[in-house]
Amino acid sequence: MSYQVLARKWRPQNFNTIIGQEHVVKSLINALQHNRLHHAYLFTGTRGVGKTTIARILAKAINCENLKDFNPCGECSVCQAFVEGRFLDLIEVDAASRTRVEDTRDLLDNVQYAPGQGQYKVYLIDEVHMLSGHSFNALLKTLEEPPPHVKFLLATTDPQKIPVTILSRCLQFNLKRLLPNQIIKQMKLILEQEQIDFEESALGHLARAADGSMRDGLSLLDQAIVYGAGKVSADTVSTMLGTVAQQPVEDLLLALGNTDVGKMLNIINEISELTPDFADLLQQLLYRLHQIALVQTVPNILQEHEDIEVLKQLAALISSEDVQLYYQIALKGQADLELAPNPRMGLEMVMLRMLAFRPVGIIQEQNNRQLEKVRQQSPDKQEKQSKTEQKQQPEIKTQKPETDNWHVMIKAMKLRGMTRELANNCFLEKLDEKQCVLALDPGHRQLKSDKTAEKLQQALQIYTGNTIKLAIQIKKVENETPAVQINKRRELRQQAAVEEVENDENIQALKEHFDARVIPGTIKPVDSE
Repeated sequence: MSYQVLARKWRPQNFNTIIGQEHVVKSLINALQHNRLHHAYLFTGTRGVGKTTIARILAKAINCENLKDFNPCGECSVCQAFVEGRFLDLIEVDAASRTRVEDTRDLLDNVQYAPGQGQYKVYLIDEVHMLSGHSFNALLKTLEEPPPHVKFLLATTDPQKIPVTILSRCLQFNLKRLLPNQIIKQMKLILEQEQIDFEESALGHLARAADGSMRDGLSLLDQAIVYGAGKVSADTVSTMLGTVAQQPVEDLLLALGNTDVGKMLNIINEISELTPDFADLLQQLLYRLHQIALVQTVPNILQEHEDIEVLKQLAALISSEDVQLYYQIALKGQADLELAPNPRMGLEMVMLRMLAFRPVGIIQEQNNRQLEKVRQQSPDKQEKQSKTEQKQQPEIKTQKPETDNWHVMIKAMKLRGMTRELANNCFLEKLDEKQCVLALDPGHRQLKSDKTAEKLQQALQIYTGNTIKLAIQIKKVENETPAVQINKRRELRQQAAVEEVENDENIQALKEHFDARVIPGTIKPVDSE
């Protein structure tokens, strides 16, 4: 007995069984109901979303002898002929294999003849964008003045390649990519009807790998059934696809939320031993971050989700701001996997970038957590451990940062480039836990930009440990800015260096005996800033 693949066996036979294309189905049923059928339809969309299937159902419906709710009945002679592939008035052509103008002319030579079995003669041209320019010209003439008994159903994945003269004579429907939940629902229905054991988490992997295509999803499901020896489980599907199970992904997010860099890198190292698809791993991280954001925004939206407890834990651990930041970095970081020397390195850099760009300094947060852990211990043990840590880990001590001397703060923040120039030419007017107000002389207004101000604000937040807002006011500065102070100190050092050279006995002797001279501008202080 020959086996029929799921994509063919479960191909929809009427409009009611079409998945995810309700906007197209509704329009076609209304056209049948009010007898307003166009002579040419164009169905566009990515692979496996139902273009050819809908075209075949429409061809069957307009010829059906006994429509039921404007759906093909499936019982009349026309419907049976369609199912058995012997309906003579359906001329189905693959344009990719018949691109020559001679092929198109041969095809259209019989347009003038009336249908033999049904009410309409239907030309279904798949991948119509593959036709040559001359073929389109030959088709255009028929589309302009079609016989009343002929309908054209065109399908394509690339409508941009179709001439506008053809497009203007067709009623166009754009089919949508299917959502993972829609593919999962159809897979569950099929597996239940086929009496095959499955795990829902495995279907989630398959649906995401299908990338919006029902046909690709069912082909992967066929493969999973064979690979799992008649059972679809999460482990076998992950192995088949080269994906990583949910647990390591959740562990990665937990380590990320706890800012535990060591654990995070260890998890990636363990995952790499399974030779995974790192691009898919990053996709799963994005998928989980999206779910966490949903739980944070609308807590009950995923109440029925099988991993809701884990999602709630992660939603409480990672702030909503960090979730958005991590999602954006992961989204942009997908390109790193192709550009990096190897995919694992690309993923590690994406994860490290997430921590590097957090608003709050990681080291300070780790120190605070460690101090809190120390406080919760017994007094004797706490005193003993704090003494040990004072010797071994002096970085755990949290001292109040210097906030009175703007020049000292600039050095401590280790600013670079234009951001440092902006800070040096500002005067600190106010600084508290919520706001930092700087004054910038109008003569240096060109130093202020959105980019330099943002970098300076981030540096201030990391330095102070507070999410303060930076305000830079353009006004006359009466006090000395760090730049003025630096220039004054530089001038004093330069003057001292010149005096030291002029008073040097060896220099004076060279001048006196060899008529030597000091070239102006060559004297520089050794300790210049």
